[in-house]
Amino acid sequence: MKVHVILPAAGLGTRMAVPGVSAKQFLSLGGVPVLLRSVQAFASVERVSTITLALRSSEQDQVQALLSEHGLADRVRITTGGEHRQDSVSNALHSITAEPDDVVLVHDAVRPLIDPGTIDRTIDAIVKQGAAIVGLPAVDTIKQVERTANGAIITATVPRERIVQAQTPQGARFADLQRAFAEAEADGFQGTDESSLLERAGLTVAVVPGSAANFKITQPGDLELAEFYLRGRATAA
Repeated sequence: MKVHVILPAAGLGTRMAVPGVSAKQFLSLGGVPVLLRSVQAFASVERVSTITLALRSSEQDQVQALLSEHGLADRVRITTGGEHRQDSVSNALHSITAEPDDVVLVHDAVRPLIDPGTIDRTIDAIVKQGAAIVGLPAVDTIKQVERTANGAIITATVPRERIVQAQTPQGARFADLQRAFAEAEADGFQGTDESSLLERAGLTVAVVPGSAANFKITQPGDLELAEFYLRGRATAA
């Protein structure tokens, strides 16, 4: 059994709006581009066999140079991303040569602080149960609402123990993930993450506990928080 990792990184990240940076995955985090931090995390896990980046064509040469600079060119493959995340992951899936029972993990390229232990536990969960995601237990009280002309009104309080905030990696066995994507494409379904496609295909998806540090860099202020967590790890080491 092999483990294949897909990092969709074709997004523009317009909410960051950092001058001189084409996309948030190229922002510097502790002197290393965010995308490279994510790649390094998976490259450090011995069980990971392949890492595939789905990128815009215009950025592939830039990333190839970064990979070579950091000694990762032999570990990472590059394929062309699509207009949407689901398209990028689908393209990457089609580019992978894998056995039906191989494990495939999909991880947001801009979650650079994923730790090797969580990656290993996600692989174990997929081997045992067929599909899994990383999820963070909800801390705040969750309200279900209904939208009206005058704004939102509460219709129910959802017990926190029934809620997790989805993180990545998310994944499944290769054949199951391929089937989930093929069925979604055939029906014109666009999911919010890989789990939504797996659930739709009838698979049971396990949850692996995540951490607050494994957050997605999306908007101004997130990079500063990531730097804080990074300094904490350096101090603990």
